[in-house]
Amino acid sequence: MALGLALLAALGPPAPPASVPPQIFAADARPGLGVTLRRCRTVTVADDACEAAWEAKRRHFFGQERRAR
Repeated sequence: MALGLALLAALGPPAPPASVPPQIFAADARPGLGVTLRRCRTVTVADDACEAAWEAKRRHFFGQERRAR
């Protein structure tokens, strides 16, 4: 029976690729934050705007924005 199930699994159609849930990109919905974060990925010196943008992204990711208001 196990051999039959393994054969069916091997010969069956492949599973469709999983799509990325839209809520992952919700943090980039705020105007300017996504652009700032993309620019800050390559900054090698301390930048106050970048630090503030990353902190806002962290707070949003961990769901702390709602508690802070």
